[in-house]
This record gives sequence, C-alpha cells and structure tokens, in this order.
Amino acid sequence: MSEPSIIFNEVNERQGVFTRRVFLLGGLTGAGLGVLSGRLAQLQLVQNKGYLEQAKDNQYRKNLIIPPRGVILDRNNVTLASNRPNFRVMLTPASTPNVDEALAAICAVLGLSDARREELKAQIVHSPKYRPIEIAEDLTWEQFSAVNVRAPELPGVTASMGEARVYPFGGAFAHVIGYVHTADKKDLQQPGIKADELTLNPAYRIGKTGIEKALEVQLRGRPGAEMDEVDVRGRVIARRADEDIAPTPGAQVVLTLDADIQNRAMEVFGEESGAAVMMDCRTGDLLCLASAPSFDANSFVKGVPSREYNALMNYERKPLLNKAIYGNFPPGSTFKMTVALAALEKGIPETTTHVCGGAWPYGGHTWHCDKAHGSLNMHDAIKVSCDIYFYQTALAVGPELIAQTARKLGLGGVFDIGISGQKAGLVPDPTWKAEYFRTRRPSEMKWYPGDTISYGIGQGMLTVNALEQCVMVSRLANAKKALAPRLIRSVGGVEQPSGAAVPDLPFPAEHLDFIRAAMASVANDAGGTAAGAAKLDLGPIKMAGKTGTAQAQNYAGGSRATLHLDWAKRDHAWFVAFAPYDDPRYALAVIVQHGGWGASAAAPKAREIMRVALLKDPEVRERIRNPASFVDTRGISAKAAVSTTADTESIESPPLPEAVPQVDQ
Repeated sequence: MSEPSIIFNEVNERQGVFTRRVFLLGGLTGAGLGVLSGRLAQLQLVQNKGYLEQAKDNQYRKNLIIPPRGVILDRNNVTLASNRPNFRVMLTPASTPNVDEALAAICAVLGLSDARREELKAQIVHSPKYRPIEIAEDLTWEQFSAVNVRAPELPGVTASMGEARVYPFGGAFAHVIGYVHTADKKDLQQPGIKADELTLNPAYRIGKTGIEKALEVQLRGRPGAEMDEVDVRGRVIARRADEDIAPTPGAQVVLTLDADIQNRAMEVFGEESGAAVMMDCRTGDLLCLASAPSFDANSFVKGVPSREYNALMNYERKPLLNKAIYGNFPPGSTFKMTVALAALEKGIPETTTHVCGGAWPYGGHTWHCDKAHGSLNMHDAIKVSCDIYFYQTALAVGPELIAQTARKLGLGGVFDIGISGQKAGLVPDPTWKAEYFRTRRPSEMKWYPGDTISYGIGQGMLTVNALEQCVMVSRLANAKKALAPRLIRSVGGVEQPSGAAVPDLPFPAEHLDFIRAAMASVANDAGGTAAGAAKLDLGPIKMAGKTGTAQAQNYAGGSRATLHLDWAKRDHAWFVAFAPYDDPRYALAVIVQHGGWGASAAAPKAREIMRVALLKDPEVRERIRNPASFVDTRGISAKAAVSTTADTESIESPPLPEAVPQVDQ
C-alpha cells in the first residue's frame, strides 16, 4: 500500500525552513565576525599608533613648565618688566592619599596660619583633583629646603623654582606696562586666550592691564614639560629627563619710552596729580607717558589686600587712573593757538587788533580778562594770553571752523598706541550740541554766542587729555606731518609702523610758522606768560610753549584766585611746549590737576622734563657746547630774547553761559 504524499511534502517543507534558518544565522554570525575582525584590524593596524601614545601617556606624567614671560624694554634697552626666581610649593590632590594630613604637615613646615589652611581646604574642595593647588610662593631658601627634605613623606607635594614678574621701577610705568595676576573667567574670554593647562595653572599670571594685557598672547610664550615615569597608582618610579620638552620664552617687547624721561616726570610731580606726555615731533614716538600719582605694580602681582586696594580707589587723586590717556580737562588758554590757526584759515589777518580794557560787555554779560592789555595784534595776544582778544576772534571765526581745526590737530581723537583705556576728549560744535541735547534737554539744543565765547579760550564743553595735547603740539612743531603717536617699537624683533607714516597737515606753512613764533615769544620774550618759568638754561637752546589755566568751577565777578581753596576746587594748570624752538625735536604736554596757574604749576615741571630729553640728545649737547656749529635750515622766525623775570599767566575765563552744561572732570 502506498504512503500518503502529504507526509513527504511536510518533511520537505520542514527541511527547507531549517536550511533557510541555518543560512540566515550563519550569515549573521559571519557578518558579526567580519565586523569584529574589521574593528580588531582597525584597532591593531590603523589606530595602533594613537593607542600606543595613550599607553605612553598613562606610563608617563607630564609636569607643566611655565614659560618665561617676555621682557619689556624701553627704547634704550632698559628693563621695564622682567622675571625673577620664585620658590613655590604645590599640592596635587589626586596624588595625595590623605589631603588633610598632607596639608596639615606642609602648613606646619611653612608656618602657615590656621586661616590660610582653611582657605586652602576650601580651594581644594572646589578645584579638580588633578589640578595643582599653590600652597605658598616666594619661599625663603630655608623654607624651600625644608619642604624638599620632607618630600618623601609628603606624596603629592612638590617644591619647585619658577619665575615671578617684577617691575624694577615700581610705579613709574605702572599705568603703561600694567601688571599680571592669576587668571579669572573674564580674562579667559579675551581674544586669543582660552582655558588650558597653562592659564588654569595657579602659578601662571596673565596680563591684567596695559602692555601686559594688550600683548598677552605674544608675551606668554609656549609651555614645556618634565617627563616622569609612573606606576599604575601614579607614583613616580623614574625621571625621563631626556624626554623633557623645553618651554619657549615669550616675545621681547621694546617700547618707545625713555626710562630717564619717564622717571624724571614722576619725580617732578611728587604727590601732585596730573600727567605728562612727550613725543618725538619728528617720528611720533612717545618718550614719556606718565600719570601721577601712581601705584606699585609689584604689589598687584601677588594680590593687593582689600584695605590697600580700597585706599587706592577712594583717594581723591585717583592713582589707579591713567590720566595721560583718560583724564579729560578743559584745555584753557592752550586752545588759543587752535583758535588763532582757525582765524588764519578763515582769512583773518594776524595784524588784526582788538582792545583789551580788562572787561568786555557782550550779550548782556561782562566778560573779563586778568588785566587791561590795551591794543593787541594776534601774536601779542597769544604771548600775553589775552582772553578778550580771543573772545572776539572766536565770534569772528565761528564754532564750526574752530572745531574742524581742533580735530585736524588731533584733539578729540583716539590713537592706536597699543593699549586700551583711552577716553577721547570732546570737541563740540552746533551739530554735536543739537544731537546731544535732543533727548536730554531739548530747550538747550541751540548753540549760543556765549558758547563760542567760552570756546575761544578753551572752556565750556570742550575737554582734552594730555595725549591729545601732545599730539597737537607735535603737529604744530613738525609743521608738515599729521603725526600719530607710537608706543610699541617692536614685538619679537618685528618693527611696528612709524607714527610719521601719515598724511601731511592741511595747513599753509606760513600759518604754522606764525603759531610757532608766537609760542616762542610766550616762553622767551619779556611779558610772555611763561617767561622765566620755561627758561631751560641750556645756552642757545630755547623752548616754545603755551600756558593754560582751566577753571574747575564757575566764578563770580571774574575772580580767579583759587589756590586758597580746597584742592578739588582749584583750577587745572596746563603747559604745552616743544624744543628747541628753532629745530623742533620734542613736544610735551603737562597737566597738573587742580594745580592753579599754568605758569607756576605746570611750566616748571615741563622745563625739568624737557631738559632731560634735550641733554640726552647728542646733537643738542654738541650745539650747547658749540653754538656756531648749528645751521637753522627750517627758517623759523622767532624772537630769541629771554626774560629773566617769571610772569604769571594772563588768563581770565568767564562764568559758563547758562546753556553750557557742567563737564565731568
């Protein structure tokens, strides 16, 4: 009897399903083995080098070597910022079996207080365990040796010699050079700065202000490393000195400043408040950028106690403020040269005369001068600093042309000298006033004649700083180029652009000759407001200049005697100058905040600063020794008579008109 055919069909079907499953599982298994083999091949062949490096990293520990920070020099290679040896002790929590015991032991060795120990504990808690914590720095040799002797007993504690920043001249260059300190979150947000093993190292100091901050990337260099071989627990078993990576020092920075001139400027200021800026009026190089009083930058490197910092912040003479580039004040009578140049531009002859009777009624108000000068032309009005002459001249010229001339001379500008912190002065005009008061006090948008009158003698809304004033004088003295100031001479041996690579001045040569001749009379002719006070006593070498006394408050009845008042109520004293007047080399601006008269407070300081620059110049010294060797090739016409009697400044600034807002000093 034959079997049912259905039985054979079921067997065949089951056999087919089994075969398909075998092939499917076999395929999946083969694919898995293929992927695994490929990954093994990738690890063993392709990524072998990378994993080998990681294995070596686990075998070796890199101890960071902080690179020497680049030195900062003056134009004569005098060191302004350098590094000194610094013994310090560090603790790495990850390498310390018992942090509390190690901390207690090291504090006992160094004689640290309980308060300091608690500060360190808190710092350790809030820091990554692998990150070294600075226990102490500036150790004596005895302390450093004591820590090294006990090193085997203190795992994770290391004593090493690093470097600390030092400023040889203390406060003389503090505002320009700046200082360094431990990095914070704000520092790490600077362009080119990032949080890495260098910036996060507690022994590293980052630039906080001045050149130190502006050139942080160039000054910092590249870190190196010491190689130690360690076991699986991180314990050092051998030094691998042959594999050490040497650090790369930071770039050397050379400034245009002259240490002798800068130090002399700080000496003549003493405890007084103000600034002095000197430029080479042939190249634009800044030789002096001093602000007084100052502070010792060395004390900021490790951190200033809060009491000392608050004292500096609250002192009325503002030692932390760089007055040379940030302190803006009315220029007073030093602005009369700008008004005179604008008058010449408008076509007003220098022979134009006005009569000064000591008082001048205009617009329902009486405007004063310190004395009755009589009939004056423009040259004599600058020499004796007659206010009434320039009240009337300003009205004839108009505020728009005065403002344009001032800006061409550099007033109201910000200059790229490589450091931040500049605050541009204010050179107002009717358009500016309308915009300024449009939303503040619409009723005062109009420019009044009283605004122009105050403008004529450097008062009212007008403000400038010492850097702008020095640029102005340097351009007048150069008589050709619209010089720009340069502070950084070279970085890493690369010369920076010259301040003389600028366009020509847009003024006729004869107009500039006239202004310079009038400035020479101010300092050298009998009756000049700086005669005697600006006498250099250097034989044929004479200085040309202009005094200025800028009021710090309104006055009633034309009274200008302020020296008996409290310091903050006294006038500001200005003196701007260049020398030699017949062969200009150096331009200078000096502001003595609340110093009183420009002739008595600022001019003598300018004289002492200028003497240093002139006596350091070999060509000037030769001319002093042998006057006949000098040939005047500039054709400057100026009287050489020198008054032996000092005269006070002839300036009388009127009360501010009702429309003029008070300027923040």
